[in-house]
Amino acid sequence: MLWPRAVRDVVKTGPEREIVDAYPYRNACPTSVWSRLIDSAEKEITFAGYTNYFLWQEQSRLADRLKTKTSAGCAVRFLIGDPDSDVTRRREVVEGVPLTVGTRIRITLDALERMGAVEGLEARFSDEHIALSVFSFDDEMLVTPHLSSLLGHESPMLHLRRLGDDGLYDRFAGHVTALWESGRPAAVSGS
Repeated sequence: MLWPRAVRDVVKTGPEREIVDAYPYRNACPTSVWSRLIDSAEKEITFAGYTNYFLWQEQSRLADRLKTKTSAGCAVRFLIGDPDSDVTRRREVVEGVPLTVGTRIRITLDALERMGAVEGLEARFSDEHIALSVFSFDDEMLVTPHLSSLLGHESPMLHLRRLGDDGLYDRFAGHVTALWESGRPAAVSGS
């Protein structure tokens, strides 16, 4: 009876099997993990962070890499907060930092606009994901549940890999799909 318990303590057997890694802070996840996920995705990439601002700072040549992805048939979607919404303004008060939420969203909108018209690139507004960021890359994703008044990079993050139906991956993916479908088009050239 000792061996089965020892094996169960080491080998993932339940829903946690889809957890590849966990980080106490989003910025504890190596940029190389982000790069690998972006560069290896073939079908779909979704950036459903409220601002997605940090991507442009941490991923070199992101616009060029995303254009390469879309030209190869990979759909790239950005789900971002509305920089002028009441939700965004309330979050700015909570965070109380000089680089406001609205400004960070506008940096993403500007970066998307600078990419020009790109077939396969879409952006939509949604204020319903203010407390949860989900970044998906085919069958892998990075999920950040935002903690109270902390900034996104200070919140924990899970790296998930889809292994079956209705697991952790599918639960988060379904949430993002619903938000995407109810989102409003963002005014950028590629959308």
